Amino acid sequence: MSILWQARFFTTVNHLRDLPTLTVPEVAFAGRSNAGKSTAINILCNQKKLCFASKTPGRTQHINYFSIGGAHVAQHRKDETKVDEIRALLVDLPGYGYAEVPGAAKNHWNILLGNYVQKRDQLSALILIMDSRRPFTDLDRQMLEWFAPTGRPVHCLLTKSDKLNRNDATNALRQTNTILASYVDESGKPFPYTAQLFSALKRVGIEEADAKIQELTGLDQAYLSNELMIADEDASEPDAVA
Repeated sequence: MSILWQARFFTTVNHLRDLPTLTVPEVAFAGRSNAGKSTAINILCNQKKLCFASKTPGRTQHINYFSIGGAHVAQHRKDETKVDEIRALLVDLPGYGYAEVPGAAKNHWNILLGNYVQKRDQLSALILIMDSRRPFTDLDRQMLEWFAPTGRPVHCLLTKSDKLNRNDATNALRQTNTILASYVDESGKPFPYTAQLFSALKRVGIEEADAKIQELTGLDQAYLSNELMIADEDASEPDAVA
């Protein structure tokens, strides 16, 4: 069972001033409104309704937080002991690029998104959700350019890969990696950007994405440390007296 299955709703915010004060790693999910972001989060967390996957794109209008560890506690309960058990936060950012969202809302989202991905110290990585049939729209590139100055990792999920045949899927992944490799720092070193194929419908790439998210949050090392601690405790126990 993946540790991501522990995910529970933590809080929702609409202004930067209301962001959680926890210092645990955050991994944010970003993408166009119709790219399958909510569905991807739900299947990775093995839950049907953790994120609201609406038939009407653009419904996510706030930054929604989901906690890993101590996950049964929402922020509003103010249970400090259990909040201290939280080990990481998954962050669902507002979907971008939906034409029917009013202009004022779009401007607010742009400011919110831009400031969050550029200035949030706790943000350890970005999961960029792109439809494998239409990757790297202008807005996807804008998101990468917002995030690039941080030097932090980006992992792209090319969703709906079941809609492509094997050759087209392979080409989509190859082209994505080529474009990602073009993002370099001032010294010419490529940013830590990776990509994979993903399909919620056919359950393609779930284990790969799960492992990557655990790596980006440090949850994989926390799990390993916990297993080693348990093993040490077992080894140090005296043999039972017959």
